[in-house]
Amino acid sequence: METLNPLSGFFSAIEKDYRIIITHIGIYAALLQYRQEQGFANPVTAFSYDIMHIAKISAPATYHKCVRELSEYGYIRYVPSFKRNQGSRIYFLENG
Repeated sequence: METLNPLSGFFSAIEKDYRIIITHIGIYAALLQYRQEQGFANPVTAFSYDIMHIAKISAPATYHKCVRELSEYGYIRYVPSFKRNQGSRIYFLENG
């Protein structure tokens, strides 16, 4: 059940955050799933298409907008690579 703690913490944190929509939640949950698959690494190095597949999101613009916003809002730290052959780094923050 320890794998649910980050998701529970995220839901507690977003309870009163009106900026968070269902797409943010889906991407955050997909990031947690991906992180688990990577052995709970922090940060994880991921390509957008990997996370989009898990989150069932087909538009890259939607993915990038929501990940950037999650980072701006303080739930994750997103460091884009801007390189086709190198994944972006996503840090999971303890308060999110």
